[in-house]
Amino acid sequence: MKVRIVKWSNVLNRCKHDLKMLNAFEDFRRRLKYAEEWTKPQDIIEFYQNSDLVSCEKGQQSRIVFNIGLNKYRMICGYHFGETYAALFIKFVGTHKEYDKVDTCTINMFK
Repeated sequence: MKVRIVKWSNVLNRCKHDLKMLNAFEDFRRRLKYAEEWTKPQDIIEFYQNSDLVSCEKGQQSRIVFNIGLNKYRMICGYHFGETYAALFIKFVGTHKEYDKVDTCTINMFK
């Protein structure tokens, strides 16, 4: 099953002034080429063990938080599982310190 990252260009724009950050996110993206069948959120956690599933309140979509670059950076994504693909919708990209200041369930820095 193919993994699609919706609006990867937003990540590139966010990281363009920080080469270390850019390299960490590009490494993350390269690893996704090896993703196997993702049909549920737990499959993502098993594949990318530096991630956490966040259950949000009723009416809000749960999200997945990826720890990237040896836990220096974070990416929050919404997700959808189709019949032939899994889609990650990027909601936040930043440092661990920036992540600590946001609400995981409501942040959407790329509207």
